[in-house]
Amino acid sequence: MQISSADYQRFKIVLEKQSGILLGENKQYLVASRLSNLLKDNNLDSFSQLIEQISTVRGNQLLKQVVDRMTTNETLWFRDRYPFDYLKTNIIPALKSSKRRIRIWCAACSTGQEPYSVAMQLADMGILTEVEIVATDLSERVLKKAQEGIYQQIELNRGLSQVNLKKYLSPLDDGTWQVKPQMRNKIRFQPLNLLTTPYLLGSFDVIFCRNVLIYFSGENKSQVLKGLVDKLNPNAYLFLGASEALTRDTQGLTMVRCNPGLVYQKQISG
Repeated sequence: MQISSADYQRFKIVLEKQSGILLGENKQYLVASRLSNLLKDNNLDSFSQLIEQISTVRGNQLLKQVVDRMTTNETLWFRDRYPFDYLKTNIIPALKSSKRRIRIWCAACSTGQEPYSVAMQLADMGILTEVEIVATDLSERVLKKAQEGIYQQIELNRGLSQVNLKKYLSPLDDGTWQVKPQMRNKIRFQPLNLLTTPYLLGSFDVIFCRNVLIYFSGENKSQVLKGLVDKLNPNAYLFLGASEALTRDTQGLTMVRCNPGLVYQKQISG
């Protein structure tokens, strides 16, 4: 598939507007590798034709498919480990003293490994029934996989211990494993575009938004961070990815060192 410089620039603008993903220069090879089959599936003759269709209102469904295929869904179980350890040793014990129900949001949850890791951690602590977990993602395809909770062995090998595998998943006849119903039913999965602020989800005590801001422009990153801060209860916590940081204009958060790693806590105003 040939992509002209002009069409590539047009595509970059559309993709960032719809998903926040900011493609670098000269990434035509990446776009071609991810969208070639999409053109065939939709009987499109050229990349130019694809651009024309997704630029119209009628092309909204096709645009969703494009964004879905261009979204990176790289994830693993208990990623970086320290957020889950800190959740157990510091955050949950502090929150249990409050009378309100604890709420946790996994933004950009991908295929579900992060929210299920959170649920496993809470189940090990014996408090899963006391916590509400919300998991969102832009991609309806990965949300469907997350809701089903079915994983191949190669996916399970990426961070899931044998203890948790046998405790919280069940083997299926085709060699895959499925998260047990009592775990799946504790997580509310729903589609959400992080660019569409304000978020109509209520407020949270903990938000995980990890390894997604690295793909955003500075302006979109600031917008998303503001939206996340607005959804945090006083003294609540925000986990970002290991290579991510706040923008200069992010207000209302203080950095807390977890040793290793760090988390951001919302300050009490006034």
